[in-house]
Amino acid sequence: MVAEMVPPPRFDAVRFETYVPDPSQPSQTEAVELLRSFASGLGGTGEGAGPRGGGIFRRRRRRAPAAGPRGVYLDGGYGVGKTHLLASLWHATAAPPERKAFGTFVELTHLVGALGFQQAVTALSGHVLLCIDEFELDDPGDTVLVSSLLARLVEAGVALAATSNTLPGRLGEGRFAAADFMREIQGLSAHFRAARIDGQDYRHRGLPEAPPPHGDDTVVRVAHRTPDASLDAFPDLLAHLATVHPSRYGAMAEGLSAVCLTGVKPVPDQSTALRLVVLADRLYDREVPVLASGEPFDRLFSEEMLNGGYRKKYFRAISRLTALARDADRLAQG
Repeated sequence: MVAEMVPPPRFDAVRFETYVPDPSQPSQTEAVELLRSFASGLGGTGEGAGPRGGGIFRRRRRRAPAAGPRGVYLDGGYGVGKTHLLASLWHATAAPPERKAFGTFVELTHLVGALGFQQAVTALSGHVLLCIDEFELDDPGDTVLVSSLLARLVEAGVALAATSNTLPGRLGEGRFAAADFMREIQGLSAHFRAARIDGQDYRHRGLPEAPPPHGDDTVVRVAHRTPDASLDAFPDLLAHLATVHPSRYGAMAEGLSAVCLTGVKPVPDQSTALRLVVLADRLYDREVPVLASGEPFDRLFSEEMLNGGYRKKYFRAISRLTALARDADRLAQG
């Protein structure tokens, strides 16, 4: 499981130089320079350096303590490129893939659940870098669990990098989300440098609104003519997700060229909604277009959900599904 903790396919080829900062948002350029410097402090060049050399005796040496914080935290809204930058840091860090790990907060909790706390510490403590995307602050139990894990890894000399989302309604509240993060990870705060990244969601910046849903006939026709496309009624998909552990949703998406859904409608409850969020993340990671009929994706979640404790997950899912719907629009027009 640890060996599979690498940037998802969508971010295989990203690098710092492929990140395009918004000229009107200087914090984006500043974040790039911060992460370049951070990678250099880990022995990388900040430009996609290769693995370190050395044999068995080199591996046995204790790491010299690095000056300054051993962690960096990127705080910002949806679609400002935080995952792109986090994956770029992973690529730029001069260590072989087996000595650096990349995963979402949810994937990290799944790892601890599968291996047990102590075995997870053992499995990760020899790493140079651990990157945690989408650090969640809405589940106190999981947050404390991961915080305890990170504390042990910091003691072992592992460098940390994390991202989290600021809600759209809080973009004007300065470093509020960063303060939340620092408070929740308790004694780890001294190990992190926090950087705010401002800007619009790049998935929609300068582009037309998301395409409206298609008719059932169009969705079915595209599914039948597109090799390796799936075709499901939306309620059937939701029912199936309840029978599969979320850690397996990525495997479900492997090999798919498109996901075609009929009868999309608002999800009925929060448990179903959270499973759909995980699926949306895995489809987005793998760049799988989603063609759908029924309700538009911005109506998937109720107002109560969008104003509740898991709202940042739902906003992220809407943003990503909207991008995938735009990609799928090309299939319908082809």
